[in-house]
Amino acid sequence: MGQSFLATAAVGLALSLSGVVRAQSAPEADAPISPEPEGGEVISVPTVEVSAPRVVEPLDSASQRDPSGALTVIQTSDYGGAAKDAAEVLSTSTGVQVQDSGGYGQSKNVVVRGAAPTGVALLLDGVPLNGAGGIADLSRVPLALVERFEVLRGGAGTRYGSGGLGGVVNVITHRPGSEARVAGEATYGSWGTRLGWLSATGPLAGVEALLLLHGGQSEGDFSFLFDPSPAFPGDALVERRRTNNDARGAGGLLRLRHELSGGFEVDLLGELSADDRGLAGTATNPLPDARQSTGRLATSLRLSGELEGARGSARAWFRGDRIALSNGPPSEQASQVQRVGGAELEARKLLAGWHGVSAALTVSAEDVTGVEDNAADGARPGWVRASAMVMDEMVLAGGLLLVAPSLRVERAGSYTLLSPKVGATLELPGGLELRANVGQAHRAPSFLELYVRQGVLLPNPALRPERALYADMAVVHRTEHSLASVGGFYSLYEDLILYELYPPFAAKPYNFAAASVTGLEAEGEWRPYPWLAGTLGYTLLVSRNLRDDPRYYRKELPYRPRHKLNARVSGGPRWLTGRVEVAAQSAQFTNRTEEAVLPGRTFVHAGLSSSWGRSPELTVSVELKNVFDVHAEDLDGYPLPGRSAYATLAVAFGGPSPTNTQQRMDSR
Repeated sequence: MGQSFLATAAVGLALSLSGVVRAQSAPEADAPISPEPEGGEVISVPTVEVSAPRVVEPLDSASQRDPSGALTVIQTSDYGGAAKDAAEVLSTSTGVQVQDSGGYGQSKNVVVRGAAPTGVALLLDGVPLNGAGGIADLSRVPLALVERFEVLRGGAGTRYGSGGLGGVVNVITHRPGSEARVAGEATYGSWGTRLGWLSATGPLAGVEALLLLHGGQSEGDFSFLFDPSPAFPGDALVERRRTNNDARGAGGLLRLRHELSGGFEVDLLGELSADDRGLAGTATNPLPDARQSTGRLATSLRLSGELEGARGSARAWFRGDRIALSNGPPSEQASQVQRVGGAELEARKLLAGWHGVSAALTVSAEDVTGVEDNAADGARPGWVRASAMVMDEMVLAGGLLLVAPSLRVERAGSYTLLSPKVGATLELPGGLELRANVGQAHRAPSFLELYVRQGVLLPNPALRPERALYADMAVVHRTEHSLASVGGFYSLYEDLILYELYPPFAAKPYNFAAASVTGLEAEGEWRPYPWLAGTLGYTLLVSRNLRDDPRYYRKELPYRPRHKLNARVSGGPRWLTGRVEVAAQSAQFTNRTEEAVLPGRTFVHAGLSSSWGRSPELTVSVELKNVFDVHAEDLDGYPLPGRSAYATLAVAFGGPSPTNTQQRMDSR
C-alpha cells in the first residue's frame, strides 16, 4: 500500500509541476522516482512511448508558477488574420474587460476581475510592461510579436510581486526556430488602416535566431452621429467625423536561443518600438492637435537548466520607456523617461517523492527623468524593490490532491508587503477537477504616484499600498476534444488609489476605503474535428463600493459591466475556413453615484480565409467587423468605430512555424 502511494504520488507530482495535464501534448516530468520495495524485489515498469512533442515549460510560465490558479492561455494562431490588435484577442478571455478609447492604436486598458488597470500586471516574457503610472495599456503590445497570452486571474502577488491585485497578463513572444523560415503579412482596411510584419527565423552562427519587424497606421477618421443639444430630446442628430484619432507605430523583436552543454539554455530577447497617436478628446470637447508619442526598449537575458535534480533559471532584464505629450493644454505638455531594471533567481526541486519546493529571489530598481519631482530634499528619490518567495507543492491522498502554500515577502520603496497564498487541486471521478485558491496581494503606490508631477496629475507621498483579499473555486472537466470550467470568485480591494479633483484644476491620488467584487466565470472549448472549433466565455461581475461616502456606499464601481459574453465558431477545410464571433457586454456606470450610464453593446464579427501550399504557404483573409454597424461609445462618450472591413495576405517560406506546440485548450 505504501509503495503504491509513493509511486502514485511521484507520478502525480511530476504531472502537477508542469501544470494540469493537457490533451494532445506530453507534459514535462521531473526526474522519475523509483521507490525500492521491501525485500529488494525489483518492480519492472513498462515503458510507454508518447508520440506527441515534448513541451518543456519554463519556470516563469504561469502554469508552473501557480499550478492551481485560474489560468487561460490564448494562442494567437487560432485567430489567423481575424484579429488586428492585442486587445481584440485578449478581450475574449473570461474575467477580462478591455476599456477601449477610440479604435486602432488608441489607449486600451485591461481590467481583470474588477481590479483597476493599475492593479493588473502586464509582462512581456516576464519583463514588466506597465507604463508610467502603472497602467496596463494593450495598444503598446503589437499583436505581431505575440505567440500566446497567459492570463492568470486572481491575486498574483505571491508569484509576481506588487501590482497583480486582479491578475497577470504575460505576453509570450514567438520563439526562434531550428529550421529556416521566412514569413510576412500585410493588411489593408477601413479608415486607411495598413498593418504588416515580416519575420525570419532559423539557425545562425550556432544559435537559433528570430528577427521580426512590424509596423502599422490608421487614420481613424470615421463618421458618427452627434447630438449637439442633449437637453432637448428628439432633436435632429448631425453627422461628424472623428478627427485627431490617427495612430502609427513600428518596431522589432530579436530573440536568440542557444543550447549549452549539460542541458542548459541561454535565451536573449530585445524589443524596440515607437508609436505616435492623436488624442481626440471627447465628442463635446475635441482636441484638434494634441499628440502623444512613446518609445520603448526592453531586453532580457535568461539562463535556464537542471543541476543536481533541481531546475533553475537566472534572468536579468531592463526596460526603458519614453512618453511625450504635445499641443494639448499647456499644463499637460510634458516629456519623461522611465527606466526599470532587475534580476531574478528561481529554482524548483522535487523532494522525498511527494512534494516539490520552489523559491525565487528578485531585485529591481526604477527611476523617472525629465519631469518635476516632489522629493522633500529636492533630490531625485530612489526606488528599489527586493523580494523573496517560497512555494511547496505537496501531493496527498494517493496523488489525487495537490496543495500548494506559498509566501512572498517584498520591500517596495519604503513599504514592506506580505503576500501569502494557498492553492489546491483535487482530481474527481469522471474526468473532473476541483481547484481553489485563497490569499492576499498588494500594489505599492507607483514611483510616479508618490513623487512625480505629470501635467495636471499631482503626486501624493502619503499614499498607502492597495491590498486585495481574494478567494476562488472552480470545477474543470477535460476530454481529448473539449474543456469546460465553471467557478466563482470574491475579491476585497482595500485602500484603493484613485485620483480626485484637487484645485486649481488638477487631480491628486488618494486612498479610498474599500470595494468588493463577486463574480462567476464560465468558459468552454469544443474541437470535435480538426476542421471545427467553438469557444464560449461568460463573466458575471458584481462590484460594490464599501465604507465610503454615504452617497456612494454599496454603489457599483464605475466602468465595470456586470455581464460579458464572448462566443466564437470557426470551421471548414483549409482552402475555405469561415468564422463568426459574438462579443457582448452589458451597460456600465461611468460615475460613483450610478447616474451616468454607458450603454451595453453586442458586436458580431465574421470572416473567411483560404490557404494553399506548404512552402510557400499562401493565406488570404477577409474580415468584417461590427457586421450590423452597432453604435457604441468609449469611456469618454466618444463613439467607437462602426462597421469596417479588412483584407489580409500572408506568405510563408521554409520550415514549419516555430510556435510552441501547446494544447490550445490550455485553460484553467
